[in-house]
Formats: sequence, C-alpha cells, structure tokens
Amino acid sequence: MKIEEYLGLAASLFSMASFVPQVLKVWREKDNRGVSRRMYMLTASGFALWIGYGVARGDLPIIFANSVCFALSAAILARLLLPRAARGKAP
Repeated sequence: MKIEEYLGLAASLFSMASFVPQVLKVWREKDNRGVSRRMYMLTASGFALWIGYGVARGDLPIIFANSVCFALSAAILARLLLPRAARGKAP
C-alpha cells in the first residue's frame, strides 16, 4: 500500500469515527438542543454527493467511507426532524 492510500484510509476512519459520539449522545439523551438542523442537512447532502462522485469514478473507498458518514449524519438528522412527541417532549 502506498502512503496516499494510508492517508486516505486514516482520513476515512477519522471522518467516520467523528460522528459516532454525536449519534450516541443525541439518541441516548434524546436531547438535540444545540445541534444545527441546517448543518446536518448540508452535511448529509455533501456525503450523498461524495457517494455519487465515488460511483461515477468507480472508487469503492470513497463510496464506502461516505456511505458510512452519510448513514451516521442521517441518524442525527432523523432525530432532529422527528416530531416533538416522538422525541419524548410535550407538544
């Protein structure tokens, strides 16, 4: 493996891992105050575009890493977009 591939692998792992603490916090505590809905909409959209780019290039590492990041950011976004009653809060 070349140094570029190690760098890409490390970048992918760090990107994927960066979402895990936020996903766990938002879903466990059911508290998403302070989490920007717009930011996660843009983030999920960006990952979707990266997936499209990876598909167009036939680049499986790009597809895989961005698919994982998309799923994690979509999990946070889902919690942000759920109706108040589903989040355990009074209407």
